[in-house]
Amino acid sequence: MSYFDAASSAPLHPVARQALLASLDEGWADPARLYREGRRAGMLLDAAREAAAEAVGCRPDELVFTSSGTRAVHTAVSGALSGRRRVGRHLVLSAVEHSSVLHAAAALEAAGGSFTEVPVDRTGAVDASGFGRALRADTALACLQSANHEVGTEQPVAAVAELCAAAGVPLLVDAAQSLGWGPVPGGWSLLTASAHKWGGPAGVGLLAVRKGVRFAPQGPADERESGRAPGFENIPAVVAAAASLRAVRAEAEAEAARLRALVGRIRAEVPRLVPDVEVVGDPERRLPHLVTFSCLYVDGETLLHELDRADFSVSSGSSCTSSTLTPSHVLKAMGVLTEGNVRVSLPTGTAAAEVDRFLEVLPGVVAEVRLRLGAPAAPAPSPAPSASLVVDSLGRRCPVPVIELAKVIGEVPVGATVTVLADDEAARLDIPAWCEMREQEYVGEEPADRGSAYVVRRLT
Repeated sequence: MSYFDAASSAPLHPVARQALLASLDEGWADPARLYREGRRAGMLLDAAREAAAEAVGCRPDELVFTSSGTRAVHTAVSGALSGRRRVGRHLVLSAVEHSSVLHAAAALEAAGGSFTEVPVDRTGAVDASGFGRALRADTALACLQSANHEVGTEQPVAAVAELCAAAGVPLLVDAAQSLGWGPVPGGWSLLTASAHKWGGPAGVGLLAVRKGVRFAPQGPADERESGRAPGFENIPAVVAAAASLRAVRAEAEAEAARLRALVGRIRAEVPRLVPDVEVVGDPERRLPHLVTFSCLYVDGETLLHELDRADFSVSSGSSCTSSTLTPSHVLKAMGVLTEGNVRVSLPTGTAAAEVDRFLEVLPGVVAEVRLRLGAPAAPAPSPAPSASLVVDSLGRRCPVPVIELAKVIGEVPVGATVTVLADDEAARLDIPAWCEMREQEYVGEEPADRGSAYVVRRLT
């Protein structure tokens, strides 16, 4: 089985396993106690904090361990907003932040605050100057991930940090996906990360708050972790997290170069081997191990199941794999194709032979899924002199509305239109994306009795 979903959770690093097992015998006592066992546990916790702080690029007394990366984000946002409540209750974030940041922003709004989402370009990157323009006099906090978790695009953290510093606004950086590959550029005020993203154990998050940043932890006071992460520390897991972070950092330069070459091969070969594919994300400013692509006329859930049957574990941002039927907010913000979306994120140690086999298997899997859905196997036929058409795809999930559009576009003359009736949220994104890939004109969306009417004009 080839596990290609390291962006969700990386396999436990051998060093993490060794450290975890060793510290189970040494780090079980209360590190706040003065007797021998407590002192031993406290020494392990202090050593882990120093190692993690060195990797993050902060002082040990600026870093605490939390119960998860999500908890670190929520603590960071609520603490910074509370600490700067006299300034205002406005938050600035990019449109492609992790859901933990979006949930924190929604909670702020529900409590009477406000937030501004900064849009991204088609590669998933924010414009630094645009981010700076979103900062206001009442902005208490700004949030920007170091690299995107779905498409791998790196964000201009250093440039945004300069603008935030000039405006007197602290910047929170979610470094969950990038910290294992190297330190985040300086200038940030708060930083969060999650150990299971780099091969540490699950259930350990990092929160760093620079000295001088106004921060007021929310909830009942607790004497542990500077009052910012209540509860008894899981010292064996913390030790394993810090040890594995140091280990992966030592390997990062060589492994990043090797995986970047493998990912570059996937980026180049998938569009050549599989027709009607859009590779998304920045081709250069990206994480070394991650690539995302979307396939026209493919049901994402079925595609993932078939790849699993072929012994490949991948993930997807397609709405077809979600019980909510809502496309990934990241792909939506980028304005790219969402149907048949596949994210490949290679863990450390992935062999080139595994990538070769993936490229051998993928074309047949996609072709089989398209065949089942009745997708067009060839370009649309020559135009026939008929009037504009209406396609009723109400009640049908992606990618069926796009498939039905592709089937009939050749039945109208150049200049005529096809109107697709659909009530699937993904159609709002995938029909315009199809038009761009097929060089047709997307006229726009119109209201309908049910769902929406998407109008496409044939150009070629």
